[in-house]
Amino acid sequence: MPSPKSKLQKSSGSFSQSESKISALKIPSRDAIIQHLERVGKPVAHKKLCKQMGLKEEKQMKGLHNRMVAMSRDGQVISNRRGVYGLATHMDLIKGRVRGTKDGVGYFIPEDSSDDLFLGLREMEKLFDGDQVLARFTGFDKRGRREGTIVEILCRKYSYVIGRFYQEQGFSLVIPDNRRINHEILIPNDQAGGAKDGQYVVAELVKYPAKRRKAIAKITEILGDITTPGLEIDIAIRSHDIPHKWATAVRKEIARFPKNVTEQEQEGRFDLRDVPFVTIDGEDAKDFDDAVFAHRHQRGNWTLYVAIADVSHYVAVGSLLDEEAINRGNSVYFPGHVIPMLPEKLSNGLCSLRPKVDRLAIVCEMQVSAKGEMTGYTFYEAVIHSHARLTYTEVAEIVQKPGTGTAKKMQERLRRRHNLVVDHVDSLYLLSKALRTYRDRLGALEFGSTETRIIFGEDKKIREIVPVERNDAHRLIEECMLSANVAAARVLEEYKVPALYRIHEGPNIDKLGNLREYLDEQGLYLAGGDKPSPSDYQQVLQAIIHRPDRHMLQTMLIRSMMQAMYKPENEGHFGLG
Repeated sequence: MPSPKSKLQKSSGSFSQSESKISALKIPSRDAIIQHLERVGKPVAHKKLCKQMGLKEEKQMKGLHNRMVAMSRDGQVISNRRGVYGLATHMDLIKGRVRGTKDGVGYFIPEDSSDDLFLGLREMEKLFDGDQVLARFTGFDKRGRREGTIVEILCRKYSYVIGRFYQEQGFSLVIPDNRRINHEILIPNDQAGGAKDGQYVVAELVKYPAKRRKAIAKITEILGDITTPGLEIDIAIRSHDIPHKWATAVRKEIARFPKNVTEQEQEGRFDLRDVPFVTIDGEDAKDFDDAVFAHRHQRGNWTLYVAIADVSHYVAVGSLLDEEAINRGNSVYFPGHVIPMLPEKLSNGLCSLRPKVDRLAIVCEMQVSAKGEMTGYTFYEAVIHSHARLTYTEVAEIVQKPGTGTAKKMQERLRRRHNLVVDHVDSLYLLSKALRTYRDRLGALEFGSTETRIIFGEDKKIREIVPVERNDAHRLIEECMLSANVAAARVLEEYKVPALYRIHEGPNIDKLGNLREYLDEQGLYLAGGDKPSPSDYQQVLQAIIHRPDRHMLQTMLIRSMMQAMYKPENEGHFGLG
């Protein structure tokens, strides 16, 4: 479905021929007009503007009028009914977006971060949530709120709405699922598209609302009724405008990729196909981004390999696929359904480190001391061949201490099934413990938390919600990936490559007093004065590990710290020690 932006761009293009004709009349350019209005510093009537810019012929004056209309349409200048033109800053107009509410009123949110303006029911009659508009401050309402009026609608956010279709007394309408769109959308009977009362539909807007006039739309897609399996997913995809289809041009670009890694693609890469890499993921994982391997040397030190699928080999900078990936930003995961950032041929194929197939990868090779300290690292392009696809549950059972009875038999069965890689899994486990021990000595913090997993039935409705326990396999992968990230950060810093770092500043001084007062009431003590170290926090965490109120205490500790964020400077990470 076309987006509002695509419609706006199409509208702008229709003026290109007339703009070229205007240029032939030696009409000042748009930039020249804007610069002139900035110098004048106030709105100017059309006749006066012509005189100021030295335009005397009737064709020139008409040409300037046409150009001003085009500039007004594109939001470059503002005009009123009397033909007076000016810049928004000279006409007390503010650019921003509308924020609707379920009560029907709304708010104008300025782009310049100035105070919001209240929009009453009458103003909202013609507006949708998210519309880009020009507004003017008009005063204060009876409740003392800053109030505004909309002077011009620059760009509509929605070209279609998702909602429920109703038929009442001979006419049809759609009630939007988005509660911020407090409008009834009229549907002409011949535009209902076969929709039945109560069904969820996609309605393409034909006419937008105006004062005392409802919006009009036509049904373009029927999603189903309330019992339709997966209806919520369909509604979410369309309501949030999540890109879920691949353009024809992108599909053609994808079709040129080979089914498997070719010999030509392997040239110039390190051949690590004999290295017994393994992937460790959840039971329901479909794509495998990373693989790991560890080798222990006779002196007790280690070499850790972390391989990441080499997506950049296939997604060239500036390609159509690259632009589409940027547009999507990330994969979107729904229960039993995923909308990938990259097409399935890559995400589940060439860029998925599946077992028993050759794959291109970027490898981080790290040297680790017997104590768990990273002493060296290097990055290079390679071709690998994953030897096994393991799950967190399997690895946790493989590395646990030998049990008795059924548990022992299960462990023996798993170790036999994966006999070609089981020794290497043991090495990975021992290395992960060494890495964790070293980080603990630095004061790394670990807050216990319980994640949940939603189990769905065949009808795609929630059947139950169960806790997901973190096991040793989760920690194993976390330590490997954390080490690779630390190595990557050091390389970027060393070569002065601009990048974003995930940083975590120390505790908030203003909150430390409240935290210490609370801990004192609980018989606990946080050392470190105004600048407690990660080790000081770690001591408190160790002291509460067996207390029944540990979750509440952990929450208070977390609240006293700064929120992690991304910054272009590597300022360290308090929580990682």
